[in-house]
Amino acid sequence: MARRHSLTGLCGMLLLATAIAASFTGPAAAQYPDKPVRLIVPFTAGGSPDTTARRVAQRLTQELKQQFVVENRPGAAGNIGAETAARSAPDGYTLMMMANSHVINPALYTKITYDVVKDFTPICLLVRGASMMVVPANSPAKTVKEFVDMAKANPGKLNFGSGGAGSPAHLAAEAFRQATGIDYVHVPYKGAPEIVRALVSDQVQVGFPTFETALGLVQQKTLRALATTGSKRSRQLPDTPTLLEALPDGFSLEGWLGLVAPAGTPPEVGQAIVAAMTNALKDPAFREQLESGGSDIDFRPGPEFGAILPGELVKWRKLVEGVGAKVE
Repeated sequence: MARRHSLTGLCGMLLLATAIAASFTGPAAAQYPDKPVRLIVPFTAGGSPDTTARRVAQRLTQELKQQFVVENRPGAAGNIGAETAARSAPDGYTLMMMANSHVINPALYTKITYDVVKDFTPICLLVRGASMMVVPANSPAKTVKEFVDMAKANPGKLNFGSGGAGSPAHLAAEAFRQATGIDYVHVPYKGAPEIVRALVSDQVQVGFPTFETALGLVQQKTLRALATTGSKRSRQLPDTPTLLEALPDGFSLEGWLGLVAPAGTPPEVGQAIVAAMTNALKDPAFREQLESGGSDIDFRPGPEFGAILPGELVKWRKLVEGVGAKVE
């Protein structure tokens, strides 16, 4: 009888221990999320990562019945926000909007304190999108060929704007330089919104901003799109050629955006967000929102998103090294 009592007591203790342990397993133990979630955007407000993040945050708030709050942490081509996110607690309550800038930066910056692959848990890839080659509305150049001819007639006298050394807009402009042999001058800005403002005021004569930033101004005829950097023509600008079409030695460069969390974030967090986004993407109005700026939805869950990152690092490193860009 004493042995039976001791076994009963032991079973009770084990059950209690299990219950206590379960209470400390993180967000999976409760209904995730049970408090507001911050979504770090490592770029300025108004650009493609920011507008996409705000649309996604609004929809996740609706789907998961908890606030997803966008927090802009711009600087150093996305490095400052990425460092903040990488150091945050892996509890599911900090997410980050990762851009292809983050796979460019390891090749560009000599000192970088995060590892794109090791320091983040991929949640899902969201969209892909091209940039535009745009000029001021009053530019004499109506086509890519006319711009190339104008630049060759004025070597070193035309300026192009970018979001800084090694940014996607800078690398697109340098790839264009290599493809055409023109000589123009790099003028760095903080981000895509500043690029288009410089174009509108004719401080620079060409730029390669994101669709999200430039499309409205092109449609209003404030800027003129000469080409896009995509692998195919844009739905929004079907009459605008790609650089693959417009140049004998043309090229394509496409960016992407996806959600990540600090490494070690419980898998249940990603599962909850993927399920919410899967449901949200059944809504044609939400899909239209995400694609309204010229992006294409390319939704992939965490494992598939994570699988493309090593190849992206290699691809962009080759381009950075070919350009010779470097930031101390």
